[in-house]
Amino acid sequence: MQLAIHKCTSEGGWDLAPDPGLDSPDTVLFIFAGRQTAVLEAALADLRTAFPLACWIGCSTAGEICARTLDDDSVVVAVLRFSRAKVRAVHRQIGPECDACAAGSEIAGELAAADLKGVFVLADGLSVNGSELAKGLAGGLPPGLPVAGGLAADGDRFEQTWVIVGRTPRAGRVAAIGFYGDHVGIACNYRGGWDLFGPEREVTRSCGNVLYTLDDQPALALYRKYLGDRAAGLPATGLLFPLAIRNELEADGLTVRTILGIDENEQSITFAGDIPQGSFVRLMRANRDRLIDGATGAAAGMDLPGDVAGERLCIAISCIGRRLVLGQRCEEEIEAVLDTLPAASRLIGYYSYGELSPLGSGRCDLHNQTMTLTVFWEA
Repeated sequence: MQLAIHKCTSEGGWDLAPDPGLDSPDTVLFIFAGRQTAVLEAALADLRTAFPLACWIGCSTAGEICARTLDDDSVVVAVLRFSRAKVRAVHRQIGPECDACAAGSEIAGELAAADLKGVFVLADGLSVNGSELAKGLAGGLPPGLPVAGGLAADGDRFEQTWVIVGRTPRAGRVAAIGFYGDHVGIACNYRGGWDLFGPEREVTRSCGNVLYTLDDQPALALYRKYLGDRAAGLPATGLLFPLAIRNELEADGLTVRTILGIDENEQSITFAGDIPQGSFVRLMRANRDRLIDGATGAAAGMDLPGDVAGERLCIAISCIGRRLVLGQRCEEEIEAVLDTLPAASRLIGYYSYGELSPLGSGRCDLHNQTMTLTVFWEA
């Protein structure tokens, strides 16, 4: 396996020119970028010239991670060329008229094969119910198969997100890459680090990922009560107060959901994933030290073999809510991951509107407000 990492900025262009010698049908480009700016268009043009054969996957972000640094509106690229493993890319349309579960199921069916070892998936963060997408993926793939990835982001603006399809940024899409063969290795893990507060409340009315009432009280009004002065900044300030759903399948007994939007007329809140009616939930708030400890725990809990020769690529996907809370300390959680992983690990990633990673049961699910890690290597 050969690995090269590049970063392109408006100030300095490429830090290291992409190497066309790494292009092949079994090369994967992971691309994370900010808003569609001149630097993104120029970078994609260079990559189209250098890598016409490779499989591409990427998305818009709320911040790009490269090694120990975090940037905005840069372009971060990992070029991963396998020697023995095989790869395959697929995509589907998603949105109001397209069922996310069906899209996940179709992707799973198209990628399924006896030698499939894992799937990496990215989706438009404003056009998908992430838990339905995860349900479709999990239902169409063998139990325990690593399925990981995330939802595209748009900073704290919530205006437009995109995924790279056909080497071009496109809204309303979900893209996935399957990894095949006995020589490829994939490991995943995640951790949170938020504190619970307030009483547990019952979800008395919801539909999919839209929450209407808690304990028969309008959900938005209740959220405003807890946010106080910060309520004027909704939905962005809601990222500081995610919702925890009681769930015995999770490692810590919780599923965390983050806000994507609000409806003043309905007094409802739209989340990145399902809020099941009849479930019990509590609000959460941040503890900065615990968030950084959570990132350390995600890396420390990775099931990695110790006898792998050469480098490993780690894709880190952390939630925008964590970035808003950590502020200037964001790079501490990135450093915590890199310092805990094996020495030969290389790191890129992004801040997201949602994360996909296996539960303790091995079934892929949507996570919010977590640090999720996916490590690739070749034996």
